[in-house]
Formats: sequence, C-alpha cells, structure tokens
Amino acid sequence: MMQNAMLYLIIEKFYPGKVKELYQRLDTEGRFLPDGVTYVGSWIDENIETCYQVMDSPSREKLQEWMDHWAGYCEWEVMPVITSAQAKEKVLGRL
Repeated sequence: MMQNAMLYLIIEKFYPGKVKELYQRLDTEGRFLPDGVTYVGSWIDENIETCYQVMDSPSREKLQEWMDHWAGYCEWEVMPVITSAQAKEKVLGRL
C-alpha cells in the first residue's frame, strides 16, 4: 500500500449484457488508472455478475476518476477498508 493511501473494496454489479463489452474494453484499452491509483486484485462470482475488487487510492476523488471511465457497465458500491493487521493493531490500541 502506498504512503497516505487508502484501500477500497469495490463491489461492481454488472449490467446485464455488458460483461463481454467490459472485458473487451479492458483487454484493448486497459484499466484507465489515474496517477496514484493502484489495482490490488479482484474476484468474480461464478455467474460473472458481481466483481469484488480492491483498489489503493490516495483519495475517493481519484478513485471516482477511475470509475467514471467505466460508467455504463455496472453499479458501484465503494467501502474504505483496512487490512486485518491494521484492524488488529487498532483494536489492541497500537495505532
């Protein structure tokens, strides 16, 4: 994780009939990541309807820049998250 960045869990609910077009665009044009935004990883449900993605970004606004490139393909739910190690430190009063 970058210095002063935040992890975000993004749940993408794909619009019906848009998944193939989304993957084709990703394959030909890339992720459209703004400066400072890093793709960490993603997992897709077996029905290929929902993507669970983790992104590292210096701000919610920078993350929105990335999401704006993909408008029309899915609905978004965005949640700031911390790692398990960070949660443990926070709970035990070490942060």
